[in-house]
Amino acid sequence: MSESTAGDAGVDAVQACPIAPVVDLVFSRWTTPILWTLNEFGQQRFVELQRRIGVITPKVLTQRLRQLERDGLVTRTYHAEVPPRVEYEISPLGRSLAPLFHSLAEWSPNLAKVEAARHHFDTHEPAHRRP
Repeated sequence: MSESTAGDAGVDAVQACPIAPVVDLVFSRWTTPILWTLNEFGQQRFVELQRRIGVITPKVLTQRLRQLERDGLVTRTYHAEVPPRVEYEISPLGRSLAPLFHSLAEWSPNLAKVEAARHHFDTHEPAHRRP
């Protein structure tokens, strides 16, 4: 009996690409800026986090923070004060993504090359490839 290959009908997405679940988890909309910000700036209150991220709405930030807390990537600390105070912090599990963020930041200068490639493709696309 042979091992399954990526071309087999019975191979699931994780076997075909084991990083796909990680990409889905870490690189979903708003997750990356939230984790990056908490990793770079440490524990923050909701308003501080929202201000640093910029264009995110309070509703979406609340939803993403709840999901990240559920996933174990962010911790939420409630302080029973008047008025109540809530702080968010990247968890040790979330912090374990720091090398990945660092690698992506090191790669980011290549975005200029991507932009140049896109421009070249858009201006030099052969007629046979156009719809």
